[in-house]
Amino acid sequence: MSASEYSLGSDGIYRPAAPVQHRAEEYAEEGFEFLLRMQERHFWYRGRHRFLLAALDRHCDTGVPAAAVDLGGGCGGWVRYLARHRPAWAPSLALGDSSPVALGAAATVLPPEVRRYQIDLMNLRWRNQWDAAFLLDVLEHLPDDAAALREAAAALKPGGYLFVTTPAFPAFWSYNDELALHLRRYTRADFERLAPACGLELCDARYFMFFLSPLYWLARNRAGIAEMSEERKRELFVRSHRIPAAPVNTVLSWVFCAETPLGQHWHFPWGTSILGVFRKN
Repeated sequence: MSASEYSLGSDGIYRPAAPVQHRAEEYAEEGFEFLLRMQERHFWYRGRHRFLLAALDRHCDTGVPAAAVDLGGGCGGWVRYLARHRPAWAPSLALGDSSPVALGAAATVLPPEVRRYQIDLMNLRWRNQWDAAFLLDVLEHLPDDAAALREAAAALKPGGYLFVTTPAFPAFWSYNDELALHLRRYTRADFERLAPACGLELCDARYFMFFLSPLYWLARNRAGIAEMSEERKRELFVRSHRIPAAPVNTVLSWVFCAETPLGQHWHFPWGTSILGVFRKN
């Protein structure tokens, strides 16, 4: 694996020669401590990881080594899950993020062989480098989502796959999106439009978190939220993102995880999130 554009620092993080600045307006760094606690136990992450792994198995041979990188991967929750469940990929996995705070936190949960890169999604400095890449709940934060997709495509080897998840359907937009610094929610048509403009082929697009979508909508749009002050909305936002009580979290995990393998055999008509599988020709 070439790292010619990146140099290893004393903290174990690979950095490019030109400094990378984390853009807090896209993702606030204080959120990473919260993310580190949630990414292993919260029902939403459990369900997303399971759904994504099934899609990865459908498109890639996960029994043989492959070089893969999680772009904008925060504290490394997906990379840790992937290394544990598909050990053939573990020696060549990498995590990329612009935040040294996130990359430092990731070191506490990732296998030691996983490389950590401080990256700028708009200038990755990689060409034909990776067999697979992931952009998981990242694009909705970026002003220029197409530019990020083009950079990810350039970083892939010909025939490589890019797996993208984002919030889905503008109809699900709520105060939560605003406080989470989302700029948009996506549909299958959005992925179909973006793919050819970014040098990619859209192989598949599937909505997920279908079974829990009514509960999601009710929780985010219940009466009285619109009249709340910004401070009270922020308090509600923090409370709603905590890991639920163990029995509730377990039940919600079961319901969400039931979407795999069902959602890999049938296309749900909607969901609060969407998974796109892109291929570089």
